[in-house]
Amino acid sequence: MQDSAAIKPCYDAIVIGARVAGGATAMLLARRGLHVLLVDRAQRGSDTLSTHALLRGAVLQLDRWGLLDTVRDAGTPPVRNVSFHYGDDVVTVPIKPRDGVDALYAPRRTVLDAMLADAAEAAGADVLFGPRLLDVIRSRTGRVAGVVLQDRQARVVRARAGIVIGADGVHSTVARLVSAETYRTGQHAAATVYGYWSDVDVEPNQYHWHFGPEVAAGVIPTNGEAACVFASVSAARFEEEMRRDIAAGYLRVIRENSVRLAEAVDRARPVSMLRGYTGEAGHFRQSWGAGWALVGDAGYFKDPITAHGITDALRDAELLANAVTDGSDDALAGYQVTRDELSRQVFEVSDEIAGFGWTLESIRELHHHLNDGMKAEVEHLRGLDHGMPVGAEEA
Repeated sequence: MQDSAAIKPCYDAIVIGARVAGGATAMLLARRGLHVLLVDRAQRGSDTLSTHALLRGAVLQLDRWGLLDTVRDAGTPPVRNVSFHYGDDVVTVPIKPRDGVDALYAPRRTVLDAMLADAAEAAGADVLFGPRLLDVIRSRTGRVAGVVLQDRQARVVRARAGIVIGADGVHSTVARLVSAETYRTGQHAAATVYGYWSDVDVEPNQYHWHFGPEVAAGVIPTNGEAACVFASVSAARFEEEMRRDIAAGYLRVIRENSVRLAEAVDRARPVSMLRGYTGEAGHFRQSWGAGWALVGDAGYFKDPITAHGITDALRDAELLANAVTDGSDDALAGYQVTRDELSRQVFEVSDEIAGFGWTLESIRELHHHLNDGMKAEVEHLRGLDHGMPVGAEEA
């Protein structure tokens, strides 16, 4: 759908934001027979800041939804090992085949976001790129009952809905319009600079995570035979040392992490400009109310230094779709409770790593805690069957 005039007057659900969380939520709701409108102000398939990495939970979800072959067919390289570089010490963890997952993947967002929007459209959702959200419509009782949109020709369109879902990122317009309360905020923020390089001379088909005193870096293989190479420091250090010369600061941080990695980047060919993210503290927001819900970074955001954002977004899309399908406020409340329980450990570890106060010894322990949180998440996802966790059918 390209023309805002084609927007229908009424939907079961309207999803604002058509990236990972929004596209997946709209797809799942449409597959369950709901009449869905998915809207994003950006262009279809446009790029965005991203860590790219799909962890086991995300790959499991895409496989369950029948979308993993599309990721592979786009030329996304399989990741067979994850290497943690603690100074000169390297710990390599193979990806063990389990639950249909025998590799991890890190697709460009131009691939992943477009794929999910296409899947939503194929499932029957109306998908429209270009309009921006002006306001929400409320009933006489104050319940959110629809949206007011403005397209690129400044035409204003109204559409009503049983529920309005904000999947529009950290600075969510939906969250602002419904006055969603932030009830927990992280204490730290990491700043990251990254670029895409070809012919990076490191072990292929691996995620490489590098950690040194007060610095982190990594190599993530992605589409186009390229790798995303990132360098991270605390937000304070970025302001003091990197902002005035991003390129020099980027190369300096990589060299602090690993001379070998720095030499590999020196020999590699850049295929993009460097991009930077100056850091933002994580949050948990109230993510449901009368006629509305939030999903993805709009409702829960953790520091991207642990590369868990896409995995959480896909997880929460299904948790929310289950609740919306149920149709009750109790189910929406349960969505938030479950999301918070599954997220708490990863949030806390991510926040601590983003503070860069760890040692090479203590960062290993943090990674063990992170792994424990990820295992609990995967176990929950394994048990999802039309929204039913393991054991629920016997309850």
